[in-house]
Amino acid sequence: MDCYGIIGYPLGHTFSPGYFTKKFADEGIDAVYKSFPLEQITELPELLQQQTELRGLNVTIPYKEAVLQYLDETDAAAKAVGAVNCIHITDGNTKGYNTDIIGFEQSLLPLLQPHHRRALVLGTGGAAKAVAYVLNKLGIDYRKVSRSGQPEVVSYDDLTPELISAHTLIINTTPLGMYPDIYSFPPIPYDAIGAEHLLYDLIYNPAETRFLSLGKANGATVKNGMEMLHLQAEASWQIWTGHYNPTV
Repeated sequence: MDCYGIIGYPLGHTFSPGYFTKKFADEGIDAVYKSFPLEQITELPELLQQQTELRGLNVTIPYKEAVLQYLDETDAAAKAVGAVNCIHITDGNTKGYNTDIIGFEQSLLPLLQPHHRRALVLGTGGAAKAVAYVLNKLGIDYRKVSRSGQPEVVSYDDLTPELISAHTLIINTTPLGMYPDIYSFPPIPYDAIGAEHLLYDLIYNPAETRFLSLGKANGATVKNGMEMLHLQAEASWQIWTGHYNPTV
């Protein structure tokens, strides 16, 4: 029986097993989906040797970037981003893709207004790179934000109300506010957020993070990561079954 799965660590509250198990049952697909918590990414080659029935893997925190060195091939977009969240396995050959790009773009586009021309991307990890790739494609100027300022990265301490006002699209790619730490949130000047702002949180659990609720309280449009998650999962399935038609 064909097997699919997810690698990362830890994997206590991952979305993918439930999604694909239901999909397989609903569509009568003879396959299973398993969680493979790897304490180190160096365990991946052994996993592939042991689980010869594997046809595809999703990749989650913290291995989206580190996994690239273990793959035989990498899709051009994933290579440009420097992060992989989907692996297709064919006759032992592994090829990496980034379906976060697809999920983020397709879920963001319906919400964009003409004034959403400048963005702040909170975080600098693999998910932030996928977001930046999409913003570049859409011609939206952006600045990344992190706890410690780096070259071309703004620190949270340097975020002024003026910067917030000037950047009407704010995207959280950090785990701040993710279950079970639901009371944490990115430290930005929320008082400077207004009705023209769009706040997008890649987190989907809880459905409304403190980041989103604080923005909504000031009139912002808000969006969580659930639709992106479904879209990227469906793109993974298209890759694994040979129906992938890249649009990004």
